[in-house]
Amino acid sequence: MRLFILILLLFSSIQAKENFANVKVDKVTSIYDGDTFRANIKGYPNIIGKSISIRINGIDTPEIKCKCKKEKQLSQKAKQFTINILRSAKIIVLKNLKRGKYFRIIADVYADDKNLAQELIKNNLAVIYNGDTKIKDWCK
Repeated sequence: MRLFILILLLFSSIQAKENFANVKVDKVTSIYDGDTFRANIKGYPNIIGKSISIRINGIDTPEIKCKCKKEKQLSQKAKQFTINILRSAKIIVLKNLKRGKYFRIIADVYADDKNLAQELIKNNLAVIYNGDTKIKDWCK
């Protein structure tokens, strides 16, 4: 019960803040698509720092689950790009953390000091996205 109350207090203080300090990713545990992955965060309790879902802030990549063949191919390319960057990085840092919907962390992701969102955009694998209605039709 004490642990539950401690976790509840921790979540309350986390949600009250708009931003957090930079945190270092201990290990990337899985990569879902070009803009979403799971990681262990060093120094965080397991309940909130182990295999937590992280969405890259400010971008949208093609969806893995889609009907259009072109978007599916682009989504695989974006995912592979993200895999290559994250798996080869010596240091991954999350900056400007926020809590998003679906209990995910939304963050600027830096792999060896490179902004992953900017790299995806530069390689035409992502578009700028602010959380509103999606504006890119990857099938066209």
